[in-house]
Amino acid sequence: MNSSNLNTYQTDILGEDYQQMTLDFADDYDGKVVATLIRKKAALATKKAVLYIHGFADYFFQKEMAEQFNQHGYDFYALDLRKYGRSKLAHQKLYYVLDLREYDAEISKALEIIGQENHNQVLLAGHSTGGLITTLYAAHYPDHRLIKAVWANSPFYDFYKSVIEKKVGIPLLSEVGKRLPNAKFPSGLNKWYTPSLHKDFYGEWDFNLDWKPKTMPFVDLCFVTAIHEAQKEIHKGVSLKVPTLIMHSHQSKYPRKWGTDAQQSDVILDVKDMTDNAKKMQGDVQTLAVHNGLHDLVLSAPAVRAEVYQQLFQWLEQKIN
Repeated sequence: MNSSNLNTYQTDILGEDYQQMTLDFADDYDGKVVATLIRKKAALATKKAVLYIHGFADYFFQKEMAEQFNQHGYDFYALDLRKYGRSKLAHQKLYYVLDLREYDAEISKALEIIGQENHNQVLLAGHSTGGLITTLYAAHYPDHRLIKAVWANSPFYDFYKSVIEKKVGIPLLSEVGKRLPNAKFPSGLNKWYTPSLHKDFYGEWDFNLDWKPKTMPFVDLCFVTAIHEAQKEIHKGVSLKVPTLIMHSHQSKYPRKWGTDAQQSDVILDVKDMTDNAKKMQGDVQTLAVHNGLHDLVLSAPAVRAEVYQQLFQWLEQKIN
C-alpha cells in the first residue's frame, strides 16, 4: 500500500474520535470482498499499537476498550473482518467463511498500515473466534517485525460440547461441511448471551443487533469446518515466539433461564478447553482467570472489567517496554 492510501480514513460510526478505512482485496468465491480498519489514536504520539479482532457474529463496538488502550499509551486499531459488521457487502452472507486463513489478508494489510503509521510494537488481540485467529496468526508468522505480544480474550480453542461430540460429532460435521458448506446446523449458542450484554435487554451496551444478533439458532456447516480445521492445529500444540496472555472467566455455565449464571459466567465456551490447550503451547504463555467474567471479558460488570484491564496492562508493562 503506498503512502497516498494513508489518508483515506473516514469518520467511523462510533463518533469523530474514531476513523475507519476500507481495505480492498482480490475477489473471492462470492465476488467482491472488503474489510474495515477502525482507528482511535491516543492523545500523545506513541510507537505502540494494538490490533483487535472480534469474535463470531460480532464486530468492533467496544469503545471503553479502545479508550483504555489509549489511556495506557497505545494507538487502538480494530478490524471488522470480511463479511462482518461494517465490511459486509450486499451480495454477501454474514460471517461466511470456508477457511480461517482467509482472514490473514486483512490482518497482514492492517499490520502493514499500522507500521506505516509509525508504530514498531503491536499487541495482537482477539476475542473468541478472534482469539483463535490471532493465536494462529502469531504462530504462522513467528518473525513478524511488529507483533510483540498476543492477548486472547476467551479464545475459541474448542467447541462447548461433550467429549463424544468433540471426538466424533464435530469431526464428522466438519467433513460433511466440506461437501455441503451451506447446510444449516443448530449452533447450540446460549440464548442469554447477547441479552446479557445489550441495553435493550439486561445489559449496559449499545450495539447493532443486525451485526451481533440477539440469537443465532443455526450456523452454516462451512463455519464448523473452518473452525475445526483451525482448532486441530491448536490441539496439537503451537509454538509462540511472543509473550501470550490467555484470559477467561473463572467458570462456564449453560443457563436455561435468565439469572446470575448468565451474568457471571462464560455461557459460550468452556474455560477448561482454553486452559487445557494453553498448556500444549510452547513459549511464554500465561492463563488468567477473571472472577465472574462474561464470555467477552471487557463487557463484564464494571468491577470485573476493571480487573481485566488492571491485569492486562500490568502484564503488558512487563512484556512490552
